[in-house]
Amino acid sequence: MQSLRMIENWPVPTAAAAVVRADGSVAGSHGPLEHRFPLASVTKPLAAYAALLAIEEGAVELDEPAGPEGSTVRHLLAHTSGLAFDEQRTMAGPGTRRIYSNAGFEALGDHIAKATDIPFPQYLHEAVLAPLGMTATELPGSPAKDGVSTVADLIRFAAELQAPRLLAPQTLAEATRVVFPGLTGVLPGYGHQKPNDWGLGFEIRDGKSPHWTGAASSPRTFGHFGQSGTFLWVDPDASAACIALTDRAFGPWAIEAWPKLTDAVLAELAGTA
Repeated sequence: MQSLRMIENWPVPTAAAAVVRADGSVAGSHGPLEHRFPLASVTKPLAAYAALLAIEEGAVELDEPAGPEGSTVRHLLAHTSGLAFDEQRTMAGPGTRRIYSNAGFEALGDHIAKATDIPFPQYLHEAVLAPLGMTATELPGSPAKDGVSTVADLIRFAAELQAPRLLAPQTLAEATRVVFPGLTGVLPGYGHQKPNDWGLGFEIRDGKSPHWTGAASSPRTFGHFGQSGTFLWVDPDASAACIALTDRAFGPWAIEAWPKLTDAVLAELAGTA
């Protein structure tokens, strides 16, 4: 895809990108697909997928207590537990505000580890990474932000997000719809959003503005971006997903570059470029 060549002009040392169709085929790729990048918060969708598998397997339940008092697994996945961004400190009652929380995902990982008697990085490997053949991906630390992966591996995950084999389709559908609708909150890097819609571990595009996806992205688009200069989105209306990994921290360059790439990819997929 010609649109992916835009990453050559990004002000980053290294970048790689790919577009994956809903049938799992690769529409295009560019850059070093086997290069391992820190994912930062693009780790969260992988961790969430493992949590959803733990729920399907009966190891945990979506509405069982987890995290601060009154919070559940559902609250932790949806950033509504009330936990602060990066510390185990409660800032609001569960379900009342959308507080984007690394601490919440760390509490989720601990909860699943206790329920399964398996360290969460090992659980993620056994439940998600190994079955999908994501051999270059690992989680050496926090389930909120410490994943390392390649575009080649995330192509496999992007295919799974569009045609799940590990999860029941209805489980993924629930995870990629708005949970606790109408809550306000801050989208990191983009300020206060009203509403600030999320699913279970996936951010939902809806009508957010400004946003890291494109003006042409459908409201049903879901995914995540990371502060290490990474993103993965799935646009069901376009029947495609896009991955971009870089080794430059998120900042104004990404706020400018990412929506342009997204819109160019969507235009090329639609044949209007």
